[in-house]
Amino acid sequence: MNKETQKIVRKYAKAYIGGTVSINDLSDKEFSGKQLNDEEKLALSNFEKYRLAKLNAVHDDMAFHELYRQLQVLANLADYKEFLNGEYSKF
Repeated sequence: MNKETQKIVRKYAKAYIGGTVSINDLSDKEFSGKQLNDEEKLALSNFEKYRLAKLNAVHDDMAFHELYRQLQVLANLADYKEFLNGEYSKF
C-alpha cells in the first residue's frame, strides 16, 4: 500500500468504526429502492462526478488501478457528508 493510500485509510478508519454513513451505504440504500434525501443525492452525485473526473485524468495503467483502489476506500469509509464540501462539487 503506498503512502497516499495509507493516509486515506488512517483518515477514514475511525469514521468507519464510528458507524458513519458512507457513499457505498447511500448507493446500497438507493439500489434497494429506498428514497434518498436531497443532501444524500447531492453527495452521491458529487462523488460520482469526482470519481469519473479523477479516473479519466489518469493515463498510466498502474496509476489508474491505484487511484481506483483509493476511491474504493473513500466510498467505503468516508462519511458521505465529506462529499458535500465545495472541493467535490466543482467536478
